[in-house]
Amino acid sequence: MTSAHCVHHKNSLSFLMNMRTSLLVFFLLFIMAPVRAQQPILSPRDSSSIMIDGKKISVNYGRPSMRGRLIMGELVPYNKVWRTGANEATAFVTEADLEIGGITLPRGSYTLYTLPSEQGWKLIINKQTGQWGTVYDATLDFARISLKRQDLKSSLETFTISFRRNEGNAGVLVLEWEQTHLSIGFKVLNTNSNNSKTRM
Repeated sequence: MTSAHCVHHKNSLSFLMNMRTSLLVFFLLFIMAPVRAQQPILSPRDSSSIMIDGKKISVNYGRPSMRGRLIMGELVPYNKVWRTGANEATAFVTEADLEIGGITLPRGSYTLYTLPSEQGWKLIINKQTGQWGTVYDATLDFARISLKRQDLKSSLETFTISFRRNEGNAGVLVLEWEQTHLSIGFKVLNTNSNNSKTRM
């Protein structure tokens, strides 16, 4: 066999080997794609909202699940600010001025955090928005408000934020997970005043 034939033969073998490798990689990617697509999101994004007096109040948050873990005092440690959800910060938007926990909250966009403790919980309304959930700047707190805490009769697997309607222009913000039920009432104000009291 001449040297030219040898080179051609080697080039052909190299080409076939590269083709086989490429086909193998393509095949593996093809069969793995559905598997990746079927993997559940551990803390999916969700939202809840309520309409009061024609104004929308809404929250957008990540929903972590227990998955066999202890939550209060463990995954959610006491005496440390918690993102109140998972992943991106929990967004709170109100189209109306609100009276909540003794303060007046101007309409706009905020981030919700909480400060849990064995003695009680605080809802933190923060003026920074759009950040990752673990990014917290206390200097931007608008208010810290005490939450009402109760025990759930049965354990709730997935963290849930919801709204409930009260009489008149009032509602309740509810946070629930594991065996903890937290709530705070609020009222939609009929004033456009920007004179707001801040409680820390």
